[in-house]
Parts: sequence; C-alpha cells; structure tokens
Amino acid sequence: MLPLDDPDTRFMQQALTLARSAPLIGEVPIAALLVHEGIVIAQAHNLRETRQDPTAHAEVIVIQDAARHMGSWRLINTTLYVTLEPCTMCIGAIVLARIPRLVFAATDPKAGACGSIMNIPPEPRLNHRVEVVGGVCAEESQALLQDFFQQLRKDAARRETT
Repeated sequence: MLPLDDPDTRFMQQALTLARSAPLIGEVPIAALLVHEGIVIAQAHNLRETRQDPTAHAEVIVIQDAARHMGSWRLINTTLYVTLEPCTMCIGAIVLARIPRLVFAATDPKAGACGSIMNIPPEPRLNHRVEVVGGVCAEESQALLQDFFQQLRKDAARRETT
C-alpha cells in the first residue's frame, strides 16, 4: 500500500469514503472522483438502482458532471479515481473524454476492461491513450464490495425463510 501522503492513496481514500455511502440508498459501493490540478471537481457513486439506468456508473456520472464544470468534454490534465476497475462502457467514456490518467482500486474479474477480461487502454488503434494505475487501496475496496454482497445474500436468505 502506498503511504497516505501519496496523492493517489489520499484521493482513493476519498473515493472509498464516498463508496461506503452508496449502500445506504441500495447502491453497490463503487465510487469515482475526478481531480483536476489537485482539486476534486466531480464525484459520485453508482446510481444504477436509484435511476434504473444501466449507464449510471460512477465514472459516467463523474465525467458528465466534470464536463459541465469545466465547460468542455475534453477533460485534459485530470486523473480519474475509481474504486473498481472500469468496465468497457466506462473505459470507452474515459478514452472519449481524453482523461489522461486513471487510478483504480480493485480489479473486476467479471467486467474489468483495464486488464481483467479485456485491456482497452493500450489499444493502439484508439486516438487517445490513458495511463492506468491499478491496485491502489485494492484490498480495502475488495473488502467493501465483498461485505456488501454478503449482506445482500444474507438479506435474501432471511426473506426466503420468512
């Protein structure tokens, strides 16, 4: 683990704090924040259940909010922090938004598109490259997700017995 005075660790800890609030409204604890020149300009956790929108991933919401904030769809000089490896949709949005740097925590063996099931960022045919750093605070993020899904299974089993 990187020291807390490391910016990647510090910002990922902020994203994890945000992710912890998602289950309070029935959302999976995945969060993202976008940093521009050392300042958080947008942050969100998943809202797929709340909005009943399959595209309401934290990354997409953050990219939309940041583009409005910056007045441009080109999110240059930024770093995106995400508590889970982005899926194909999200890494596509990251590439299209020209985000130069992505830092994620836990890998996603079921949908991850930054090395787990696919590896889109280094694709040479794309017109933009994203520097990817994975594994920052990975254990903490993985534990948060595992705890969430274990609780869901317990709740479902309890409902079945009543």
